[in-house]
Amino acid sequence: SCVYDFVVSSYAPSLSALLRSHQQTSVDISQMSLLAIAQSELPGLARLPGTREECKRIRALAPQAKHTLLENEQGTAERTLAAMRHHSWVHLACHGKQDMIDPTQSAFALFDGPLSLSTLMDTVLENAELAFLSACQTAVGDEKIPEESMHLAAGMLAVGFKGVVATMWSIGDQDAPILVEAYYKRLLELRRAG
Repeated sequence: SCVYDFVVSSYAPSLSALLRSHQQTSVDISQMSLLAIAQSELPGLARLPGTREECKRIRALAPQAKHTLLENEQGTAERTLAAMRHHSWVHLACHGKQDMIDPTQSAFALFDGPLSLSTLMDTVLENAELAFLSACQTAVGDEKIPEESMHLAAGMLAVGFKGVVATMWSIGDQDAPILVEAYYKRLLELRRAG
């Protein structure tokens, strides 16, 4: 036995984020709408071919759901923010960067440049439900920064998402599709069971 058999690690950076997490959500998978952003090739950054596989596996698990895929050059910061307004679930498969000097500049690497925490925190989404941040360092804080919620995961909660899955470490490109598939498979089983 280990602690993970009994405990789910989570936190809420604000009271409003905690209250939103308890609001009723639709169980009907056909009503689900998923925005997937896959950035497999960005100039100056390591290739991430696994991002395509992640999105393919998610779509296979819920073929009846509404899916939008913004891949590589389609995945600009502006298009991503605009599309987020029309989807309850968002899956970001890309590079992530924690900025220890100015945490508000922590960002997702998108085709036309970074989508920063400061930009995200200027956004409010009404129907946001789940954000899966399949990117490195999306929940990394800094021991020198007393405000532990200054990272991308907390930013997504501030935007309005009821739940956020994020990483406190680097995630291997070959491992991400396996992890993502297992997570969504179990989540969808639970949703179908009500």
